[in-house]
Amino acid sequence: MVEQRQNWAGNYTFKAESFQQPETLEQLQTVVRRAERVKALGSGHSFNAIADTPGTQVSLGNFQVEPQIDRERRTLTVGAGMKYGQVCRLLDEAGFAVHNMASLPHISIAGAIATATHGSGDRNGNLATAVSALELVTADGQVVTLSREKDGEKFAGAVVSLGGLGIVSRVTLDLVPAFQVRQVVYENLPLEQLEAHFDEIVSSAYSVSLFTRWEGDYIQQVWQKHRVSDDKAAAPETEWFGAKAATVKRHPILGLPAEASTEQLGQAGPWYERLPHFRVDFTPSSGEELQSEYLVPRAQAVAALRAVNRLRERISPLLQVSEIRTIAADNLWLSPCYRQERVGFHFTWLKDWEAVRQLLPLLEESLAPFDAVPHWGKLFTTPPQRVQAMYQRLGDFRQLLAALDPQGKFRNAYLDKYIYG
Repeated sequence: MVEQRQNWAGNYTFKAESFQQPETLEQLQTVVRRAERVKALGSGHSFNAIADTPGTQVSLGNFQVEPQIDRERRTLTVGAGMKYGQVCRLLDEAGFAVHNMASLPHISIAGAIATATHGSGDRNGNLATAVSALELVTADGQVVTLSREKDGEKFAGAVVSLGGLGIVSRVTLDLVPAFQVRQVVYENLPLEQLEAHFDEIVSSAYSVSLFTRWEGDYIQQVWQKHRVSDDKAAAPETEWFGAKAATVKRHPILGLPAEASTEQLGQAGPWYERLPHFRVDFTPSSGEELQSEYLVPRAQAVAALRAVNRLRERISPLLQVSEIRTIAADNLWLSPCYRQERVGFHFTWLKDWEAVRQLLPLLEESLAPFDAVPHWGKLFTTPPQRVQAMYQRLGDFRQLLAALDPQGKFRNAYLDKYIYG
């Protein structure tokens, strides 16, 4: 029996009978070929059973693939187990960047794209939208390569796969020219201003995040990440929609030390040192937290905001912080943003699952009129039938699963419940 292991937050204990860490493609092929059931782990930043299996769990953290930059095609090809923070400096030194990053740069690339994990920005698609090609090891140990260029719709169905099609071994990402970002934080934005000027506020920078504890009629912090063409510091407006510019560096959770946060106060720096909320050289310990997130259509954002605010007396006592941010539409079948711009309402809870478990149905029902889609990798209690009804291409994805994994080697309880259930 494999040694007991848990996810990053420590709220889920994996049940896999075997744990393997192949270092080469050939080793990975052998592991997959021999396993009856198998699943990739990623960096363990999911909060539910999505990466578990009754059979063999595979980590690609030691997978030996040298990152390759194709300057002509503006792409980066990496081993799927690499984390964003491991390639950022390499890209920047070569004059390139990825278009967007999540809050933490310490998550694995393959895990982030498999669950449609996202950063923020009106015109920024989730992290999976940067994928232009995938190499994966299928159930019989064969290597299959899919690309946007040659596989079209099949590729659009395979990128956000929940690990159901095979073990992704290599990922090719589209790159953009490296750029500079200034980060500015405003404090105590009146809720009435956000409701009246939502579009203007969330589109005020390349990436915008709103942080609140739902304790009153205001948003505690607005983090603006401005894309700029120089590295000079710029003083922000002292007042903006009734909010005041922060004069000291902040953590997203007020009261916590800000050393781990990316630089603020208008000081410009490289994209990878500003787009995440936390520094690349900051290694997060096991998180004493739980997370949920629901994504609503952009047009419903203000109504959803009001619905959540009506529950603030129930939410606030269980909350560390909540983040609101926008994500652009895409064409990926299992992305919550398939052909629709959405706004994510993210909740970082205290580590009290029983209390959170009782609250989530109430929160989900309040958001149900706005077609709120739960994040695949977070905690939710939305019934499987409702989740399935939210994805127009679910039937097509099932056909893709049947074609690439006819025996269900990559199935697990999570897929059985939310995809096949």
